[in-house]
Amino acid sequence: MSVRKIKNVKLQARIRRSKRLNHQFKQSGKVRLRVYRTPRHMYAQVIKDGNVLVSASTREKDFSGKVTGNVESSALIGKLVGERAVAAGYDAVSFDRAGFRYHGRVKAVADAAREAGLKF
Repeated sequence: MSVRKIKNVKLQARIRRSKRLNHQFKQSGKVRLRVYRTPRHMYAQVIKDGNVLVSASTREKDFSGKVTGNVESSALIGKLVGERAVAAGYDAVSFDRAGFRYHGRVKAVADAAREAGLKF
């Protein structure tokens, strides 16, 4: 997605921040917890070298019929991805917020993942 073709200024800024952070993560080679949000859903993935190791989202069967675009469901996603990552042997990660501001649902995922045992 080219930044020049997008007319939405907020989206341009988020993509620019995201690209800068992605470059830093790729150079470090660390395992990262990537968070992506939409108005209706929340996604979290543990990634290393472009490969998804563990993931959780509000689109899973456990969340069917529930409200998925709120802080409570985001906290459940953070707890779920944290437990799965620790069970897979990844307890230290870098937090990648994908250019989103660190508040609300993004912060809820991070706090719940820390409570589940992830260190970042």
